[in-house]
Amino acid sequence: MTVLDLTYDPKAPLLFNSGLFLGLFLAFYLVYTFTYKYNRFRTVYVLLFSFFFYYKAGGMYFILLAAASVLNYFLSKFLHETENPGKRKFFVVLLVVINLGILAYYKYTNFIIGNINAVFNGALSFQNIILPIGISFFIFQAISYSIDVYRKEIEPARNLLDFSFYLCFFPQLVAGPIVRAKAFLPQMYEKIELSREDMGKAFFLIMAGLIKKAVISDYISLNFVDRIFDAPNSYTAIENLLAAYGYAIQIYCDFSGYSDMAIGLALLMGFKLPINFLTPYKSKSVTEFWKRWHISLSSWLRDYLYISLGGNRKGNVRTYINLFLTMLIGGLWHGAAWRFVVWGGLHGIALAIERILKPYVKMPQNTLTRIIGVILTFHFVMFAWIFFRAQDFATAMELIGKVGQLSFQAEYWLSVITVYKNVLIVLMAGFIMHFLPDRFVQWLQKIFIAVPIIVKAVIIGLVLWLVYATASSEVQPFIYFQF
Repeated sequence: MTVLDLTYDPKAPLLFNSGLFLGLFLAFYLVYTFTYKYNRFRTVYVLLFSFFFYYKAGGMYFILLAAASVLNYFLSKFLHETENPGKRKFFVVLLVVINLGILAYYKYTNFIIGNINAVFNGALSFQNIILPIGISFFIFQAISYSIDVYRKEIEPARNLLDFSFYLCFFPQLVAGPIVRAKAFLPQMYEKIELSREDMGKAFFLIMAGLIKKAVISDYISLNFVDRIFDAPNSYTAIENLLAAYGYAIQIYCDFSGYSDMAIGLALLMGFKLPINFLTPYKSKSVTEFWKRWHISLSSWLRDYLYISLGGNRKGNVRTYINLFLTMLIGGLWHGAAWRFVVWGGLHGIALAIERILKPYVKMPQNTLTRIIGVILTFHFVMFAWIFFRAQDFATAMELIGKVGQLSFQAEYWLSVITVYKNVLIVLMAGFIMHFLPDRFVQWLQKIFIAVPIIVKAVIIGLVLWLVYATASSEVQPFIYFQF
């Protein structure tokens, strides 16, 4: 008889797309359905499960999460209670510095040491630091809370338990969406209603997320993309090109799949989280792309960084600089490596160029120009993804160099397509799923909500079977867990 191991296993962290999480969530949810109407019990119960979830996913760093909750709650409380402008500014600066200091220590210490050694020919030793999963997400969430309190845009949480519930809520804890307190806290104090429509929508999102992650993203990653990006020079030009296309759909399906599941799980519990993806590869400009991709981060960077830098209020040149700096810092948020800075810088330059050209270039608004815009934007984004995915800058340049050797020989292309037939079928399925008309997806969702519960159960069973049938031997972590 197998005994359920409730201790943390670094080789098998708890993930949404695992059978273990399914079992734990079902047990958790069974109790939740009987108790969610009792606010105080619900808060304590969900908070305890959230800490347990984070422990099973990231080990003892749940203590750091608890400490961040206590620290941010009380300092923000002091900030709210004082009317002295100097003290208010002191507390908000202190909160931002402490939160960014925690993030910098865990995420950037060795990056800084490596660069100091490289520039000054130093011999500083690297530290043995393990990055807590999801730290960038809950730290940014804490910062937004303290700044909103400072700006008097929200009333603070009523007590430490409520604030901890907000910061540690497990569906979005380790990979977003980055939830604003102004949108989440009021829901905690309202009566929760679990309507049939919300239940149906929640299961639809969870199924879509599982298919994106376990069926499409993981298959493309394990059977193709990882191999090419690990050694681009060992593969042909067309294989490198297909790997770039493959990673574009892999990261979308991986990250949006997590967001779908997070939003669906929260909705099952009666909480509405903000949408995080709006089919971003349909964008006809890079500006539009950032309104559709990782929306909670892009809006966070706009509201708390870009606007704080001056936004577009200090002239055109300053606006372009602010756009570039915002994306540069956004790139560094993703990881402590120069390749992320390059990725962010490319997007910053593109956003600035689009802003510069906007008053002078007036394109006719028709289907043809939109298609051209979508194609150009997608390929720019795909090019930038190469730096995001490659293990280092040199590897990225190797892959780009191999793609530059591409030749158009029909027989050769046909042979490659034959060899990678299954991978290409899954890759195409991912793109088709992404480019389905929004109305069609909404229609499917309405149909799923309307069908009898027995039909829902059959559909959910078929999706779980599909996930099980296509899954690799080991459950693959989400890409954004490392951020």
